This record gives sequence, C-alpha cells and structure tokens, in this order.
Amino acid sequence: MSYSNRGVVYMGQGHVEVQPIAFPELVNPSGRVAQHGVILKVLTTNICGSDQHMVRGRTTAPTGLVLGHEITGEVLEAGRDVETLRKGDIVSVPFNVACGRCRTCKEQHTGVCLSVNPSRAGGAYGYVDMGGWIGGQAEYVMVPYADFNLLKFPDRDQAFEKIRDLTCLSDILPTGYHGAVTAGVGTGSTVYVAGAGPVGLAAAASARLLGAAVVIVGDINPARLVHARAVGFETVDLSQDASLGEQIAQILGTNEVDCAIDAVGFEARGHGHAGSQQEAPAAVLNSLMEITRAAGKIGIPGLYVTEDPGATDKAAKQGSLSLRLGLGWAKSHSLHTGQTPVMKYNRGLMQAILWDRLRIADIVGVQLIGLDQAPEAYAAFDAGAPKKFVIDPHAQLTGTAAASRVAEPA
Repeated sequence: MSYSNRGVVYMGQGHVEVQPIAFPELVNPSGRVAQHGVILKVLTTNICGSDQHMVRGRTTAPTGLVLGHEITGEVLEAGRDVETLRKGDIVSVPFNVACGRCRTCKEQHTGVCLSVNPSRAGGAYGYVDMGGWIGGQAEYVMVPYADFNLLKFPDRDQAFEKIRDLTCLSDILPTGYHGAVTAGVGTGSTVYVAGAGPVGLAAAASARLLGAAVVIVGDINPARLVHARAVGFETVDLSQDASLGEQIAQILGTNEVDCAIDAVGFEARGHGHAGSQQEAPAAVLNSLMEITRAAGKIGIPGLYVTEDPGATDKAAKQGSLSLRLGLGWAKSHSLHTGQTPVMKYNRGLMQAILWDRLRIADIVGVQLIGLDQAPEAYAAFDAGAPKKFVIDPHAQLTGTAAASRVAEPA
C-alpha cells in the first residue's frame, strides 16, 4: 500500500506552511538503512515553545525544515531488527533521539546521546542542529532505535481515551518534571516557577505531584496567569513594578522559596512595567538566584542556545549572558541545565496519568486541532494564547479538522 505524507514546514521567519513531504523510510539522515526503526502513523503531534524560537527566527534553522518533536503514534511498519513492537502498537516518542548504546545513553543521559548527531551530543526530531532527523508535525514519521526509544502504552483503547494527557509525555511533562526534580522539590517545598506557558505549568503540576506545599507561577502574560490560577496555582504578575521578592513575600510571608524553576529560557524579558517590554536574556536566572534560599536548587528546563541571531546584544548572539554568578556562588546554589532525558521519567508519568493522578491536559490547556490549522495555531501561540496546541493530523480524535477552532489569546 502506498501512502502520501504532509508536514508543517518552516519557510522563514514567522512563516510555516503545511506541504507535501516525502513518506518516511527506514533510513537515517546520513542515508544509512535503519532496520532498528519503525514508521509511525502520527496520532498527535504538539506545537512546542521550542518550535516557536525557530519560527521567530531566533535560531539558524534552515528553510524547508519539517518541524515537530512531540509525537505520539501508531506503529505502521517495523524494521526487521525491531523485537518488542509490532504493527498497531500505540507509542509515545521521547523528543530525544537516542541510540541506547553509547556511554551517555547507558547512564540515562539520553538528551546528550553521542551517536545520533555528528555535530554535537544530543539529537531531536525536526530541530535545528540536532542531527537532521525529520520532524513529526506530519502524518507519518520514522523513529530510529525503536526498541529503546519508544514507550508502548499497555492498552490501545485506554490510550485513545487518555490521548490528550498522554500526548504530553513526549516532552513537556517530563521536561517540567525534570525541572522540578533538579530543583529539589519534595514534600512541603515552597516552589517558584518562572513562566506560565505549557512547560511552566507542567513544572508546576509536577511540583504538586512531588509534594510541594505551595507552587507560585510568574509571568507577564495576563491570560496565562488567569489560566494558572484557574488550575490551582498561586501567581505573580511580573509586569507589575513590585519586585518578584516582594510579590512572593505577599504570598509566603518571606521573599525566598526553597526551589525555583526556569521555564522561560533565552527569550526572557525584564521585570516591571517598562522592563517587561524589553528582552533581558539573563533576567530570569538572575531573579531566581535572588529569591531562592541559601543552599537551594534551581532547575533550568527553559531553552538556552549557543547562537541567537535575533538577540539584542552582541554577547547574547553567541549565547553569553550577564549572570550574577557571584550571588549564586555566595548562596551555595545548585543549577541544573540541559535537555531533559525523557526516558528517565516517562514511564512513571504515564502511570500517573493512567491511574488519574495527573490531569495534565487540563492543566496545560491542551486543544486538539487539524493539521491544516497548524499555521494559525503557531500564530495564536506566539501571541500568548494560554493553550497547548496538539495536532491531530488524521482527524481521528477531533472528528474533522474544523472540530476545534484555534482560540485567540484573551
């Protein structure tokens, strides 16, 4: 049987299109046959804030790149070397492309696999400088090293029933959880999360799952703050002139927290009415060092890049930030950076979803859309819509592509 394929393609700054693309083959980006891989029929594929960095022109992404690294799918074809999966299995795809064989993979550092990217450690689907793996905002996609990479859901019917939650396992939920774990969140912790986007809300939900007493989420976007409050978190409005410490003190009675999480990354803006209108890439990290207690930890799942062509100053263009490292050193802070090793967490988080311990779709605002609505959803997300847009490329979940209109930001 022959199949066609379509995908979301980066066409230049601020511009994506849905175009016909090649149907995937069991071949890696260097042209070598990959019988350890599978071809998936994509069930859901999510639009991520990291995709937005590329679409905004803030990376060196080439025109023609097929986007998408948050994929859930059904096995359509398995290579001859695949042993644990078969046609019809429903699986979650970690955004990390990992071989399972190198030193870092064996140590569970799958975000920095040494084998899947000739340029540097770490690979991902549909992302600049991450190995050339074709993205999954498409109808079909190839996943290599399938026995190692893929998380199979135990029951097909249950997977479809909970697909809005399970789609978050490919990236944002493990990423938020990793941020909370590396920030040292535990029973009774007070936690501050910078950023009320999907990753920030996933980090806040993870902190609550880990036993935090209070979770505070900060942002400059009023619609996202309204949503964060609606799903049960305390909030601070960073567009206000009151300092972050002062606003935290109004909630906790002290201007410091036990644990802090940066879910914003390199496109951060400053604090206060004037500051929030200007980019200040080190603003979040510096503020977290100010409000985190002595000997506290800061998890940094927010993306920082080695090159930022759209940065406001020369140093930031090369990924150099003006950090108050002396403050962090004086307070004996621990900072943890880097891509999330999704496989370290996704099975346990799957169980939390399947046993109704975590309704992550409602918390992050999942909205199902059709593939042809992707350009509209990119624009709405970029404008600050408090949504996690999830593409249903075959209209299996939404019924029709028009079943779920892309919401405008409040």
